[in-house]
Amino acid sequence: MLKVCIAVVQSTASRDGTLRSAPPGWEHRGVPTRLTALDSSFLHLEDNGAHMHVAAVMTFEGVAPAYDDLVEAIEARLHLVPRYRQRLAFVPLGQGRPRWVDDPHFNARYHIRHTALPAPASDEELKRLAARVFGQRLDRSKPLWEIWLVESIDSTRFAILSKTHHALVDGVSGVDIVSILFDPMRDPAPPAPPSAPWLPRPVPTQTELLAEALLERSTVPAEALRGVRKLTRAPRQVAERLAGGVAGLGSMALAGLSPAPRSSLNVDIGPHRRYTWVDADLRRFKAIKSSLGGTVNDVVLTAVSLALGRWMRGRGEDTDGLVLRAMVPVSVRAEAQEGALGNRVATMWAPLPVGVEDPVAAFDEVHRAMRGLKESGQAVGAETLTQLADFAPPTIMSQAARLQARQRFFNLVVTNVPGPQFELFLLGHRMLGLYPVVPLALKQALGIAIMSYNGRLGFGLLADFDALADLEDIAEHLEGAIDDLARVADADDRAGRTGPRRTPTPVAT
Repeated sequence: MLKVCIAVVQSTASRDGTLRSAPPGWEHRGVPTRLTALDSSFLHLEDNGAHMHVAAVMTFEGVAPAYDDLVEAIEARLHLVPRYRQRLAFVPLGQGRPRWVDDPHFNARYHIRHTALPAPASDEELKRLAARVFGQRLDRSKPLWEIWLVESIDSTRFAILSKTHHALVDGVSGVDIVSILFDPMRDPAPPAPPSAPWLPRPVPTQTELLAEALLERSTVPAEALRGVRKLTRAPRQVAERLAGGVAGLGSMALAGLSPAPRSSLNVDIGPHRRYTWVDADLRRFKAIKSSLGGTVNDVVLTAVSLALGRWMRGRGEDTDGLVLRAMVPVSVRAEAQEGALGNRVATMWAPLPVGVEDPVAAFDEVHRAMRGLKESGQAVGAETLTQLADFAPPTIMSQAARLQARQRFFNLVVTNVPGPQFELFLLGHRMLGLYPVVPLALKQALGIAIMSYNGRLGFGLLADFDALADLEDIAEHLEGAIDDLARVADADDRAGRTGPRRTPTPVAT
């Protein structure tokens, strides 16, 4: 559950406690469709210990609901996310990208798991469990998602772990799914029933899959002719878009010519993970950005940069003049595409000046760099490249994805996703915290995902188990960096709050 500097996604859940029926045509989106080149690339990247699923840890107040009640509640909403009952069908001989087909053996109880932490439990045990769950690859022969009900975090809370393959969903549409599967009130009206009982469509045979893929390939010239007709109908608008795309591609090429610097974050990784989180006040970040004159995302990137610099110096590493490079996914999802699954993301390469120790100087450098990146059109170039990749033969796409994963274009991923800014409930239990997960690529030992929820910012830190045994040190430095930014910006008086908390305190209701 990936997006930076965009508006909060419109939730399908209404504020009056009713769950709206699916948008027009939603159920038709469950019709089996071919993966885009970007979605398919996440399958090719899943190799040698790299797991390409996005995930989240969600904590709730009270005693965990009964497992059967949770299954029933989720099953009552599955018609709103039909992709959750579909699996991948692979084209023989790699002659086409995989497509989604209904799973005739779908069983929600396979995907909804149930476990409990040993007493006396705490956040530390939950983090260890989450790390183990996130270190396991999803079964490609079934729909690519799991939800874990975790009982007994002390005596006042329980947790839900969610895990969905990146080929199925990006961070933005992931926000929509969370809003659909949970309720905006403690006692909501029941969800709208499906228009008809779900019946899986027949799974195509291998011969049918191959024939369909070859037929689609033969129709690509027809698609090109349609594009030519569009050029003649609106030449000025097309020329402007082409100019922007070409400029963006040039900016991307310049960024890619200089590889990211070597660092202890870029080593061979294995399949096992460590996970921790930091919980912060969103109002505090808004007060910092208002005082220093930037954006919330500038504050996030600065805090990460300061934390990593302190962590590296604590390990005896030289950071003088060092600028790490973060891959920052940016949503390019149009308003009309809200609710649609699949990935609509582009990429920017954000500098992290870890050698700058002064919080204000670090913020100024990040702010200037991010403003320059937006003006350069890097994200537009990435979107253009992604669209062009849809016409590349699958074998080329597969090799290109693996090659990209082995290049040192970035040191880590930092992604910031705006989530629902109101309370969510699961079977009457209020959600307390929401901490996301971004997957690790090859030779990338750390990923940091940030998601806002109901006035909070949850930082989720996922790391390779062997490479970063001191992951908790990074989390502590991140807390300290946020405190220092708030101090120099006088943000605590502005926000009326104190510093970040590793875990939100339950509030009696």
